[in-house]
Amino acid sequence: MNNKEKGRLGEKIACNYLIKNNFHILEKNYRTKIGEIDLIAYKENKILFVEVKSRKSINYGYPSEAVNYKKQRKIISTAKQYIMYKNIKNMDIGFDVIEVYLSDNDINHIENAFCVN
Repeated sequence: MNNKEKGRLGEKIACNYLIKNNFHILEKNYRTKIGEIDLIAYKENKILFVEVKSRKSINYGYPSEAVNYKKQRKIISTAKQYIMYKNIKNMDIGFDVIEVYLSDNDINHIENAFCVN
């Protein structure tokens, strides 16, 4: 399985996890010129912008460690465009990271992994 296939599988697992936890999926792989957001979900007046990171092992570090400052800024900028485009007002927003461990079939949902400064 190549990295792209691992990524797609991880996103599918994360999407199913969110649905099982009563989230409504608004977008998958939302793209702009600035960047991409893997999943955009909604629950109880809150919109989540979710970055999904998948790994077979932690030999090269935890998946969330790949969501560095530069990646966070791209996600935040893309989220701002989404909010403006959809004319979203009076809603809470969050930036989460979902780590998917493919070898263990395990998920770690990191809520509010980063925020807008």
